[in-house]
Amino acid sequence: MTNTLEFNVVLPRQSVETRVFTFAARASDIAKFAQVQRAGRDEAGTLLGFQRPQIANHIREIRDYLVKPNAILPNPIVVAFTSGATLAPLTLEDGTSSGLGRLTIDLDAKEPGLIVDGQQRFTALSEIPGSDFEVLVSGFLCEGMEELQKQFILINNTRPLPKALVYELLPQVSDLPYRMSSRSQAALLTEALNYGSSSSLRALIRQQTNPKGIIRDTVLQRVIMNSITDGALRLYANDDKLLLDRGATIISEFFHAVRHVFASDWDGKNPKTSRLLHGAGIVAMGYVMEELHSSEGAEDRESFARGLSLLKGRTAWSEGEWKFDSEVRRWNGLQNVPADVRQLSMYLVKELKRAQVRRDVKAA
Repeated sequence: MTNTLEFNVVLPRQSVETRVFTFAARASDIAKFAQVQRAGRDEAGTLLGFQRPQIANHIREIRDYLVKPNAILPNPIVVAFTSGATLAPLTLEDGTSSGLGRLTIDLDAKEPGLIVDGQQRFTALSEIPGSDFEVLVSGFLCEGMEELQKQFILINNTRPLPKALVYELLPQVSDLPYRMSSRSQAALLTEALNYGSSSSLRALIRQQTNPKGIIRDTVLQRVIMNSITDGALRLYANDDKLLLDRGATIISEFFHAVRHVFASDWDGKNPKTSRLLHGAGIVAMGYVMEELHSSEGAEDRESFARGLSLLKGRTAWSEGEWKFDSEVRRWNGLQNVPADVRQLSMYLVKELKRAQVRRDVKAA
Protein backbone atom coordinates (compact mmCIF):
# COMPACT_ATOMS: atom_id res chain seq x y z
CA MET A 1 0.00 0.00 0.00
CA THR A 2 1.37 3.41 -0.96
CA ASN A 3 2.15 5.65 2.00
CA THR A 4 0.94 9.04 0.83
CA LEU A 5 -0.71 12.25 1.92
CA GLU A 6 -2.99 14.25 -0.37
CA PHE A 7 -4.04 17.88 -0.19
CA ASN A 8 -6.30 20.12 -2.22
CA VAL A 9 -4.19 23.11 -3.22
CA VAL A 10 -4.58 26.56 -4.73
CA LEU A 11 -2.39 27.22 -7.77
CA PRO A 12 -1.53 30.91 -8.18
CA ARG A 13 -0.34 32.08 -11.58
CA GLN A 14 3.37 32.69 -11.16
CA SER A 15 6.46 31.16 -12.74
CA VAL A 16 5.91 28.74 -15.62
CA GLU A 17 9.12 26.94 -14.61
CA THR A 18 8.52 26.53 -10.87
CA ARG A 19 5.08 25.40 -9.79
CA VAL A 20 3.86 27.15 -6.65
CA PHE A 21 0.87 26.10 -4.56
CA THR A 22 -0.67 26.67 -1.14
CA PHE A 23 -2.75 24.59 1.25
CA ALA A 24 -3.58 24.19 4.95
CA ALA A 25 -2.16 21.47 7.19
CA ARG A 26 -1.59 20.61 10.84
CA ALA A 27 1.93 20.54 12.26
CA SER A 28 1.65 16.79 12.80
CA ASP A 29 1.00 16.30 9.07
CA ILE A 30 3.75 18.71 8.03
CA ALA A 31 6.19 16.73 10.19
CA LYS A 32 5.42 13.64 8.08
CA PHE A 33 6.62 15.18 4.82
CA ALA A 34 8.91 18.09 5.71
CA GLN A 35 12.00 18.58 7.80
CA VAL A 36 14.51 21.27 8.69
CA GLN A 37 17.93 20.82 7.18
CA ARG A 38 20.41 22.84 9.23
CA ALA A 39 23.52 24.38 7.76
CA GLY A 40 26.69 22.44 8.51
CA ARG A 41 29.63 20.75 6.86
CA ASP A 42 30.70 17.16 6.46
CA GLU A 43 34.15 15.81 7.29
CA ALA A 44 35.45 17.00 3.91
CA GLY A 45 34.23 20.54 4.59
CA THR A 46 31.38 20.41 2.09
CA LEU A 47 28.45 22.65 2.98
CA LEU A 48 25.29 20.76 3.88
CA GLY A 49 21.88 22.26 4.54
CA PHE A 50 20.97 25.90 4.80
CA GLN A 51 18.86 26.66 7.88
CA ARG A 52 20.10 28.71 10.84
CA PRO A 53 20.03 27.27 14.39
CA GLN A 54 16.79 27.37 16.33
CA ILE A 55 16.15 30.32 18.63
CA ALA A 56 14.70 28.88 21.83
CA ASN A 57 13.24 32.11 23.21
CA HIS A 58 11.56 32.94 19.91
CA ILE A 59 10.06 29.46 19.67
CA ARG A 60 8.76 29.69 23.24
CA GLU A 61 7.12 33.06 22.54
CA ILE A 62 5.36 31.68 19.46
CA ARG A 63 4.24 28.55 21.33
CA ASP A 64 2.90 30.54 24.27
CA TYR A 65 0.92 32.68 21.83
CA LEU A 66 -0.45 29.81 19.75
CA VAL A 67 -2.05 28.05 22.72
CA LYS A 68 -4.31 31.06 23.25
CA PRO A 69 -7.87 30.64 21.92
CA ASN A 70 -7.68 33.82 19.82
CA ALA A 71 -4.34 32.97 18.19
CA ILE A 72 -3.92 33.29 14.43
CA LEU A 73 -0.90 32.62 12.23
CA PRO A 74 -1.37 34.01 8.73
CA ASN A 75 2.34 33.68 7.90
CA PRO A 76 2.80 30.51 5.85
CA ILE A 77 5.46 27.88 6.30
CA VAL A 78 7.36 27.58 3.03
CA VAL A 79 8.26 24.05 1.92
CA ALA A 80 10.31 23.02 -1.10
CA PHE A 81 9.69 19.58 -2.59
CA THR A 82 12.72 18.14 -4.36
CA SER A 83 11.28 14.64 -4.73
CA GLY A 84 8.30 12.49 -3.85
CA ALA A 85 5.64 15.08 -4.69
CA THR A 86 3.36 15.24 -7.71
CA LEU A 87 0.99 18.02 -8.61
CA ALA A 88 -2.13 17.49 -10.69
CA PRO A 89 -3.86 20.70 -11.82
CA LEU A 90 -7.65 20.57 -12.08
CA THR A 91 -9.15 21.96 -15.23
CA LEU A 92 -12.60 23.27 -16.03
CA GLU A 93 -14.92 21.63 -18.56
CA ASP A 94 -13.61 23.89 -21.29
CA GLY A 95 -10.05 22.79 -20.56
CA THR A 96 -8.91 26.01 -18.90
CA SER A 97 -7.20 26.08 -15.54
CA SER A 98 -9.41 26.19 -12.46
CA GLY A 99 -6.64 27.57 -10.28
CA LEU A 100 -6.95 24.47 -8.10
CA GLY A 101 -5.07 21.19 -7.96
CA ARG A 102 -4.28 18.03 -6.04
CA LEU A 103 -0.92 17.48 -4.34
CA THR A 104 0.19 13.93 -3.63
CA ILE A 105 3.20 13.38 -1.35
CA ASP A 106 5.00 10.05 -1.19
CA LEU A 107 6.01 9.70 2.47
CA ASP A 108 8.41 6.87 1.62
CA ALA A 109 10.53 9.19 -0.49
CA LYS A 110 13.75 10.46 1.08
CA GLU A 111 13.26 14.03 2.34
CA PRO A 112 10.26 14.85 0.12
CA GLY A 113 9.96 18.34 1.64
CA LEU A 114 12.42 20.77 3.19
CA ILE A 115 11.32 23.80 5.19
CA VAL A 116 12.67 26.95 3.55
CA ASP A 117 11.01 29.52 5.80
CA GLY A 118 9.08 29.22 9.04
CA GLN A 119 11.16 26.70 10.98
CA GLN A 120 10.59 28.53 14.29
CA ARG A 121 6.80 28.59 13.73
CA PHE A 122 6.81 24.92 12.75
CA THR A 123 8.85 23.91 15.82
CA ALA A 124 6.58 25.91 18.12
CA LEU A 125 3.50 24.19 16.71
CA SER A 126 5.16 20.80 17.03
CA GLU A 127 5.66 21.40 20.75
CA ILE A 128 1.91 21.74 21.38
CA PRO A 129 0.63 18.18 22.08
CA GLY A 130 -2.56 17.19 20.27
CA SER A 131 -2.98 20.55 18.59
CA ASP A 132 -5.37 20.64 15.63
CA PHE A 133 -4.24 24.18 14.76
CA GLU A 134 -3.80 24.46 11.00
CA VAL A 135 -1.28 26.66 9.26
CA LEU A 136 -0.89 27.71 5.69
CA VAL A 137 1.80 25.95 3.71
CA SER A 138 3.25 27.57 0.63
CA GLY A 139 5.07 25.00 -1.43
CA PHE A 140 6.92 24.71 -4.68
CA LEU A 141 8.40 21.90 -6.74
CA CYS A 142 12.15 22.20 -6.98
CA GLU A 143 14.48 20.44 -9.41
CA GLY A 144 17.41 20.13 -7.02
CA MET A 145 19.38 21.54 -4.09
CA GLU A 146 20.91 24.38 -6.09
CA GLU A 147 17.48 25.75 -6.98
CA LEU A 148 16.29 25.17 -3.41
CA GLN A 149 19.20 27.13 -1.91
CA LYS A 150 18.63 29.92 -4.42
CA GLN A 151 15.00 30.22 -3.36
CA PHE A 152 16.04 30.08 0.32
CA ILE A 153 18.34 33.07 -0.16
CA LEU A 154 15.73 35.05 -2.08
CA ILE A 155 12.89 34.29 0.36
CA ASN A 156 14.96 35.11 3.45
CA ASN A 157 16.68 38.17 2.06
CA THR A 158 13.71 40.50 2.31
CA ARG A 159 14.32 43.70 4.24
CA PRO A 160 12.82 43.52 7.76
CA LEU A 161 10.68 46.28 9.20
CA PRO A 162 12.74 48.96 10.95
CA LYS A 163 12.78 48.23 14.68
CA ALA A 164 11.90 51.84 15.41
CA LEU A 165 8.66 51.47 13.43
CA VAL A 166 7.80 48.20 15.18
CA TYR A 167 8.42 49.82 18.58
CA GLU A 168 6.29 52.80 17.65
CA LEU A 169 3.40 50.47 16.74
CA LEU A 170 3.66 48.41 19.94
CA PRO A 171 1.51 50.68 22.17
CA GLN A 172 -1.43 50.11 19.82
CA VAL A 173 -1.33 46.34 20.35
CA SER A 174 -2.22 44.22 23.39
CA ASP A 175 -1.61 40.62 24.44
CA LEU A 176 2.02 40.58 23.30
CA PRO A 177 4.93 38.38 24.51
CA TYR A 178 6.67 39.83 27.60
CA ARG A 179 9.73 40.93 25.63
CA MET A 180 7.51 43.10 23.45
CA SER A 181 5.09 44.20 26.17
CA SER A 182 7.93 45.62 28.31
CA ARG A 183 9.15 47.58 25.30
CA SER A 184 5.55 48.59 24.63
CA GLN A 185 5.33 50.49 27.92
CA ALA A 186 8.53 52.35 27.12
CA ALA A 187 7.26 53.15 23.63
CA LEU A 188 3.97 54.39 25.09
CA LEU A 189 5.76 56.77 27.44
CA THR A 190 8.16 57.89 24.69
CA GLU A 191 5.16 58.78 22.53
CA ALA A 192 3.64 60.81 25.38
CA LEU A 193 6.92 62.68 25.91
CA ASN A 194 7.30 63.43 22.21
CA TYR A 195 3.78 64.74 21.64
CA GLY A 196 2.67 65.97 25.07
CA SER A 197 2.03 69.72 25.04
CA SER A 198 3.87 70.30 28.34
CA SER A 199 6.75 67.88 27.77
CA SER A 200 10.30 69.23 27.83
CA LEU A 201 11.10 66.70 25.08
CA ARG A 202 8.22 67.66 22.80
CA ALA A 203 9.14 67.06 19.13
CA LEU A 204 12.76 66.31 20.09
CA ILE A 205 12.52 62.51 19.87
CA ARG A 206 13.29 60.99 16.49
CA GLN A 207 10.65 58.44 15.49
CA GLN A 208 9.40 57.08 12.18
CA THR A 209 6.60 59.64 12.47
CA ASN A 210 8.98 62.43 13.58
CA PRO A 211 12.16 62.05 11.51
CA LYS A 212 13.34 65.56 12.41
CA GLY A 213 13.82 64.67 16.10
CA ILE A 214 17.37 64.60 17.45
CA ILE A 215 17.14 62.04 20.28
CA ARG A 216 16.65 58.47 19.12
CA ASP A 217 13.44 56.96 20.46
CA THR A 218 15.13 53.61 21.13
CA VAL A 219 17.70 55.35 23.32
CA LEU A 220 15.07 57.07 25.46
CA GLN A 221 13.19 53.78 25.67
CA ARG A 222 16.30 52.21 27.24
CA VAL A 223 16.27 54.91 29.93
CA ILE A 224 12.59 54.25 30.58
CA MET A 225 12.92 50.46 30.66
CA ASN A 226 15.83 50.71 33.11
CA SER A 227 13.71 52.94 35.33
CA ILE A 228 10.61 50.73 35.11
CA THR A 229 12.64 47.66 36.01
CA ASP A 230 14.45 49.02 39.05
CA GLY A 231 14.16 52.77 39.33
CA ALA A 232 11.98 55.81 39.77
CA LEU A 233 9.21 54.45 37.52
CA ARG A 234 8.97 50.98 39.02
CA LEU A 235 5.95 51.94 41.17
CA TYR A 236 3.98 52.75 38.02
CA ALA A 237 5.00 49.68 36.00
CA ASN A 238 1.63 47.94 36.44
CA ASP A 239 -0.55 50.96 35.72
CA ASP A 240 -0.26 52.60 32.30
CA LYS A 241 -2.39 55.53 33.44
CA LEU A 242 -0.03 56.35 36.31
CA LEU A 243 2.96 55.71 34.08
CA LEU A 244 1.69 58.27 31.56
CA ASP A 245 0.92 60.73 34.36
CA ARG A 246 3.59 60.47 37.07
CA GLY A 247 6.18 58.66 34.94
CA ALA A 248 6.01 61.14 32.08
CA THR A 249 6.21 64.03 34.55
CA ILE A 250 9.38 62.71 36.20
CA ILE A 251 11.17 62.13 32.88
CA SER A 252 10.03 65.49 31.51
CA GLU A 253 11.05 67.38 34.66
CA PHE A 254 14.46 65.74 34.68
CA PHE A 255 15.25 66.64 31.08
CA HIS A 256 13.91 70.15 31.63
CA ALA A 257 16.59 70.47 34.33
CA VAL A 258 19.21 68.92 32.04
CA ARG A 259 18.42 71.46 29.32
CA HIS A 260 18.71 74.30 31.84
CA VAL A 261 21.87 73.22 33.66
CA PHE A 262 23.74 72.17 30.50
CA ALA A 263 22.19 74.72 28.15
CA SER A 264 25.40 75.31 26.18
CA ASP A 265 25.67 71.59 25.47
CA TRP A 266 21.99 71.25 24.52
CA ASP A 267 20.72 74.31 22.69
CA GLY A 268 21.35 74.09 18.96
CA LYS A 269 23.24 70.83 19.36
CA ASN A 270 22.77 67.34 17.98
CA PRO A 271 24.29 63.93 18.77
CA LYS A 272 27.33 64.69 16.60
CA THR A 273 28.10 68.01 18.23
CA SER A 274 27.22 67.10 21.83
CA ARG A 275 27.45 63.77 23.59
CA LEU A 276 24.69 64.96 25.90
CA LEU A 277 22.20 64.31 23.08
CA HIS A 278 24.01 61.17 21.96
CA GLY A 279 22.84 57.69 22.87
CA ALA A 280 25.68 57.24 25.38
CA GLY A 281 24.89 60.55 27.08
CA ILE A 282 21.12 60.08 27.26
CA VAL A 283 21.37 56.59 28.76
CA ALA A 284 24.11 57.65 31.20
CA MET A 285 22.05 60.64 32.34
CA GLY A 286 19.22 58.22 33.00
CA TYR A 287 21.36 56.70 35.75
CA VAL A 288 22.04 60.20 37.12
CA MET A 289 18.28 60.75 37.28
CA GLU A 290 17.89 57.51 39.22
CA GLU A 291 20.64 58.50 41.67
CA LEU A 292 19.08 61.91 42.31
CA HIS A 293 15.65 60.37 42.78
CA SER A 294 17.01 57.71 45.13
CA SER A 295 19.35 59.84 47.24
CA GLU A 296 17.48 63.14 47.30
CA GLY A 297 13.91 62.22 46.36
CA ALA A 298 14.14 64.48 43.31
CA GLU A 299 11.01 64.52 41.13
CA ASP A 300 10.63 68.13 39.96
CA ARG A 301 12.83 70.34 37.81
CA GLU A 302 14.13 72.46 40.71
CA SER A 303 15.36 69.50 42.77
CA PHE A 304 16.82 67.81 39.69
CA ALA A 305 18.58 71.03 38.71
CA ARG A 306 20.13 71.42 42.17
CA GLY A 307 21.59 67.96 41.90
CA LEU A 308 22.73 68.33 38.28
CA SER A 309 24.52 71.59 39.09
CA LEU A 310 26.96 69.51 41.15
CA LEU A 311 28.22 68.02 37.88
CA LYS A 312 29.04 71.38 36.32
CA GLY A 313 32.69 71.53 35.37
CA ARG A 314 33.03 67.75 35.51
CA THR A 315 31.63 66.93 32.07
CA ALA A 316 32.91 67.23 28.51
CA TRP A 317 29.72 66.96 26.50
CA SER A 318 30.73 69.10 23.53
CA GLU A 319 34.40 69.98 24.07
CA GLY A 320 37.43 69.01 26.13
CA GLU A 321 38.19 65.61 27.57
CA TRP A 322 36.62 63.07 29.90
CA LYS A 323 39.05 62.26 32.72
CA PHE A 324 38.13 58.76 33.77
CA ASP A 325 40.12 56.93 36.44
CA SER A 326 42.07 54.74 34.04
CA GLU A 327 42.11 56.84 30.89
CA VAL A 328 41.41 60.16 29.24
CA ARG A 329 38.86 60.23 26.41
CA ARG A 330 38.25 63.00 23.94
CA TRP A 331 34.73 64.47 24.30
CA ASN A 332 33.49 62.85 21.09
CA GLY A 333 35.37 59.61 21.60
CA LEU A 334 32.44 58.03 23.45
CA GLN A 335 30.19 55.78 21.39
CA ASN A 336 26.78 54.24 22.02
CA VAL A 337 28.21 50.83 22.88
CA PRO A 338 27.74 48.98 26.20
CA ALA A 339 31.33 49.50 27.41
CA ASP A 340 31.28 53.27 26.80
CA VAL A 341 27.78 53.72 28.22
CA ARG A 342 28.78 51.80 31.33
CA GLN A 343 32.00 53.79 31.77
CA LEU A 344 30.26 57.14 31.36
CA SER A 345 27.36 56.14 33.63
CA MET A 346 29.68 55.00 36.41
CA TYR A 347 31.77 58.15 36.10
CA LEU A 348 28.81 60.54 36.29
CA VAL A 349 27.18 58.76 39.24
CA LYS A 350 30.49 58.58 41.12
CA GLU A 351 31.24 62.27 40.53
CA LEU A 352 27.72 63.15 41.64
CA LYS A 353 28.09 61.19 44.88
CA ARG A 354 31.45 62.80 45.60
CA ALA A 355 30.00 66.25 45.03
CA GLN A 356 27.03 65.45 47.26
CA VAL A 357 29.36 64.45 50.09
CA ARG A 358 31.42 67.65 49.73
CA ARG A 359 28.24 69.71 49.70
CA ASP A 360 26.84 68.00 52.76
CA VAL A 361 30.12 68.33 54.69
CA LYS A 362 30.29 72.00 53.83
CA ALA A 363 26.69 72.53 54.88
CA ALA A 364 27.32 70.82 58.22
